[in-house]
Amino acid sequence: MTGSIRVGIGGWDYAPWRATFYPADVTQKRQLEYASRHVTSIEVNGTFYRLQSAAAYAKWHHDTPDGFVFSLKAPRFITYRRVLASAGEPIQRFIDSGIDALRDKLGPLLWQLPPTTTFDAGDLEAFLRLLPASIGDIPLRHALEVRHDSFLDASFIELARRCNVAIVLADSPKYPTIAAVTADFIYARLMRAAASCPTGYTPEALASWTRHAQSLAMGEPPADLPSMREAGAHAPTRQRADVFIYFINGAKERAPAAAMHLLSNLK
Repeated sequence: MTGSIRVGIGGWDYAPWRATFYPADVTQKRQLEYASRHVTSIEVNGTFYRLQSAAAYAKWHHDTPDGFVFSLKAPRFITYRRVLASAGEPIQRFIDSGIDALRDKLGPLLWQLPPTTTFDAGDLEAFLRLLPASIGDIPLRHALEVRHDSFLDASFIELARRCNVAIVLADSPKYPTIAAVTADFIYARLMRAAASCPTGYTPEALASWTRHAQSLAMGEPPADLPSMREAGAHAPTRQRADVFIYFINGAKERAPAAAMHLLSNLK
């Protein structure tokens, strides 16, 4: 844990970005090369729909600069099931699919539950215990995105903390926002971008998220975000945490500008 703050976008091949992000002379094959030099992390959504090859991961590693990090969205065939505890075999299949070819650029793994999944402490704990701590000599970090209000429960916070799994901090008009520190890193997904704003989020909102990121890097949930303290969750010992922030969904065409603005605020 270094208290580093990485800011990024979801993917790198999005047609509207040809007009709002990529210069005319950047070919499709060079989009990752360009994007990875303007943001510091990318959340890969393609892994949610199908497994990628070790060769693809190795190429991503080659095409990006030192210090760059990918987060990978775990396949939906793992998380979109009635009994999460039954996912042992597909979890291992994903882990063994070649993700270690990213080597030092392998960041958090994002496990996203569907909006219909409700909080079942026993099933969820069994699932979280299935997530491996490492692959070879590469430590793994796990982030869980929940999208049902039943997870607004102090026992959920304590469970995630026991398993060292980060609860995704979602800035969303649809899903619950939980700003609890439950792991040695923070994973935020910001989904309120507006197409009418050139930077997606207003400069004032981005200034606020800059302060939030700095607080989270110190292991302290911002006072004006729902931290679940009021629900009785036990606060952990304050310690520095690495922070990953992604501008995702919303007006996606504005995501790169939002990420770059936030990064400039952090300099």
